Amino acid sequence: MSDIASVSIARPLSEVADEIGRSFEEYGFAVIRDHGIPAELIAQAEGLSKAFFALPDAAKRAYHIPGGGGARGYTPFGTEKAKDAAIHDLKEFWHVGRSLPEGHALAEYMAPNLWPAEIEDFEETFEALYAAFEKAGARVLEAVALHLGLPREWFARTVEDGNSIMRLLHYPPLDSADAEGAIRAAAHGDINTITLLLGAEEAGLELLTASGEWKAVEVPEGALVVNIGDMLDRLTNGKLPSTQHRVVNPRGAAAYRSRYSMPFFLHFRPDFTIETLESCIDPGSPESHPAPISSHDFLMQRLREINLA
Repeated sequence: MSDIASVSIARPLSEVADEIGRSFEEYGFAVIRDHGIPAELIAQAEGLSKAFFALPDAAKRAYHIPGGGGARGYTPFGTEKAKDAAIHDLKEFWHVGRSLPEGHALAEYMAPNLWPAEIEDFEETFEALYAAFEKAGARVLEAVALHLGLPREWFARTVEDGNSIMRLLHYPPLDSADAEGAIRAAAHGDINTITLLLGAEEAGLELLTASGEWKAVEVPEGALVVNIGDMLDRLTNGKLPSTQHRVVNPRGAAAYRSRYSMPFFLHFRPDFTIETLESCIDPGSPESHPAPISSHDFLMQRLREINLA
């Protein structure tokens, strides 16, 4: 069995696109090295994220927007749950979205960002990280386009001013006797186009293989884990699958520590219609593909399923 690809995207994309694409086809996941997000920016962002989550509960809750679906600001511990899961996940998070200029045509879809007054340089740092994630994501999508036989720039217009979300994530330490191996985030697929994850070096991220086994995703320090979301799965009629994945508490001392990570959920623009690519329709079964739907309608449908709308 081949393994999850670990690929440098500093290399010419024509050389690596099929390796990345095959990994996405088999696992829905690939590990991306040399992604261009500066290490010092990542370190600064991680420090500020930890500083925010260390604030008193009341201070954090002041940035919670009731009825906002968690799209901006703070979402308290135990709010989100995976689709069809009976219990809520063991995490709290902060969302940064796209900052649009006033009067922008897509402003109705994207609320202004909130910024915690208590943490210096928070806005500046995370605006910079958001832009760096977008740039890395655009390069991964160029590789996906080449693998699918599309023009390299095909995805650029589909994600321009997309409703992408950067999540600062904290899984608080567990102290119970059964903490080792506990599920911190239940099995789920991501809603968006692709997800880029920083902070997966610590053991715990697992994906469900096509044969139904849980497989640990091993990540070199500083690399990104990238996975296919439901929107790209739908666009490609399942050729690039959105794989179920989960976060399991590691064994040993790490089970009793906080875990932090920063996923970037890259989205299509809200007015993009997700319509199956012609090359992904089976000629033997031409009707067997999902109906077209706007990415905004699809997003709202899925957010209701996971308790965020």
